Amino acid sequence: MLNKNTPARDLIKQVFATFLPGDGRATTVQTANGHPVPLAKPTTVHDNASKRHCHGSPVGQSAEQLIVPICDPAHSGSDCAALQDQGQFLARQDRWGDLSSRIAEADKARRNTPHGLPVAELLAHGARSDVVNAVEHALSLGHAADRRKMIEGVMGLEAMCVEHRDDPYLRTLVALAHIDVAWIWRGYSDVLSITVANGQRCAAHFDRAAALLHPLDGIALNSPFIAAAKTALLAGQRSAGTTQVADDFAALIDLDPDNHRHMRSLGTHMLPRWFGDYTALELEARRTAARTEATWGHGAYAWVYFDAIALDPEACARVDIDFFMDGLRDIVARRPDQEMINLLASYCAVALRYSEETAAKGTPQRAEIVEAAEWLIRDHLREIHPLIWAHAAQRFDNNLRIASPRRFADHGRKDALAFIAKLFRHEIEAGQRVEFSAKGLRVTSN
Repeated sequence: MLNKNTPARDLIKQVFATFLPGDGRATTVQTANGHPVPLAKPTTVHDNASKRHCHGSPVGQSAEQLIVPICDPAHSGSDCAALQDQGQFLARQDRWGDLSSRIAEADKARRNTPHGLPVAELLAHGARSDVVNAVEHALSLGHAADRRKMIEGVMGLEAMCVEHRDDPYLRTLVALAHIDVAWIWRGYSDVLSITVANGQRCAAHFDRAAALLHPLDGIALNSPFIAAAKTALLAGQRSAGTTQVADDFAALIDLDPDNHRHMRSLGTHMLPRWFGDYTALELEARRTAARTEATWGHGAYAWVYFDAIALDPEACARVDIDFFMDGLRDIVARRPDQEMINLLASYCAVALRYSEETAAKGTPQRAEIVEAAEWLIRDHLREIHPLIWAHAAQRFDNNLRIASPRRFADHGRKDALAFIAKLFRHEIEAGQRVEFSAKGLRVTSN
């Protein structure tokens, strides 16, 4: 039986040791606004000729005809893993005050990783990962009946929250843990036989998260971290109206306009399958573009439609393609780093090709977006980031579970190289050498 006097740290460790092997690190993070990022460090891609983080990877008819640097996944994801490790370490040491201070500092400074992930969210995810992973591990092994063990870690976080009742960041962290657990119950409802009970447990965790977040106002606190957590609650509140959802996201985006992930999440939530319709999607894309013009130009229009188009063919058929393409160009002009170029190129080349049947139905908008991969690669690509391409092949699935990060990255590498080889097939067939480098693309005759 749960002892209310047991320290939060001991409760969390107890459930962690019961269900999780090894260090228990998750292979993905689902941040508060619903976007995944790989965390485990994949096996290093070795380059025998160099110890740089990128190495040339020749493909095609000749090993010397197509040379593309490959960014080592172990290094490209290391910042995310290190931040999760920090949060996990501080939680295991019961240093909740230090953790709160670091989350608050990152949140107020709007600190993001090179991949655009908020540092505050990564620290918070690491801090709750032992508890959340224990629940998921137990369900995956069919241990759902032993509910007492499964909830002890969550109750440990609740006990910590009581001890720090006036700390909005730790309160939000506990709420996010409940949201994570709610999604786990929802995800396993098709696997376990007690589907109705699973739905009730999912709803109960969403309700508890809502109760924890209700007193907090992310806007008044100038906190994107808290505001994003409140938008994450919407998944458990299907009765929310379109206007309310749109306004909540608008407030979040205004707090942190540099972070494109909030805009992408807005677009997804405006689809008919969630809280909106196609008219609302178009309206919010234009409103967001107008409000963030100083930051993104027309780019926000493309960001709002970004995931919506990949998920919904009708959204793609309705998009203002000229506005969208202007948005892509404005994004590149403002963020020409290779993480962004790989994201946009893989989106056009891979994410929008997920359904040959859909593509064959012939929407000119889809065809034009797919064709944008050519100028993105020819004019802006310098290296391949395999993990980004791998996620694109899964249409940036928020619930993706990665069994082997190394193999996952390898699939992304192969997809990227295959597309680039096809793009330059005429040059390769003509015997020319196609080489990408930090200086750009160079095509030469052998």
